[in-house]
Amino acid sequence: MTDREPFRGSRSVVGSAPERVPCMAVNKFGPRHRMCRRLGVSICGRPNCPVNKRPYPPGEHGRARRRETEYHLRLLEKQKLRAMYGIGERQFRRYFAVANRTKGVTGEELLRLLETRLDAVAHRMGWSLSLRQARQLVSHGHVRVDGRRVDVPSFGVRPGQELELSDRARALIGVREALELQPDPPPYLERDPDGVRGRLVQWPERAEIPLPAAVDERLIVEHYA
Repeated sequence: MTDREPFRGSRSVVGSAPERVPCMAVNKFGPRHRMCRRLGVSICGRPNCPVNKRPYPPGEHGRARRRETEYHLRLLEKQKLRAMYGIGERQFRRYFAVANRTKGVTGEELLRLLETRLDAVAHRMGWSLSLRQARQLVSHGHVRVDGRRVDVPSFGVRPGQELELSDRARALIGVREALELQPDPPPYLERDPDGVRGRLVQWPERAEIPLPAAVDERLIVEHYA
């Protein structure tokens, strides 16, 4: 599973009209607060998120009344979860295909796969203030897994594996600030007192995953059904 996918936005060829991007398209790139307003929920989880004051999409027709169909509600749940973990549609489909082949509940298995990505685990450890910051830490090789340098954000962490920050990362201001401000790790993670080492002690349960907004994963399963 690769974490680098091409940017898909509006593009045009000389002499031709620009392609239109669907209004519900959510790209993993771009301003985070704009994505929050487009989806109508605080994806970033920050108290200063503008969606708290303006809970409607941006733009001239943001306040227009829209007909909420069943397809729209299912698509919205899928886009919310995609935006929370910052992954593209193609990669999200691959995660769903893996979750659908397991013996457990498909929606819960999907969340478990996303939550045990290396960038997500590093963020839950309290080493970053946002998932994007955690992804940058991993991409720059600042996180070791079982003593081995791993720079792939989509790397799947398994129970029993130990994570550790590099010596250079421990001195970063952003990491030290995150350790002071971030809450304690969820129950499925264990962090040493020094704050720079930790491990995944068990597979995360659905109720233990601290998502920034409510997500009904059953609607996501219905969307791909």
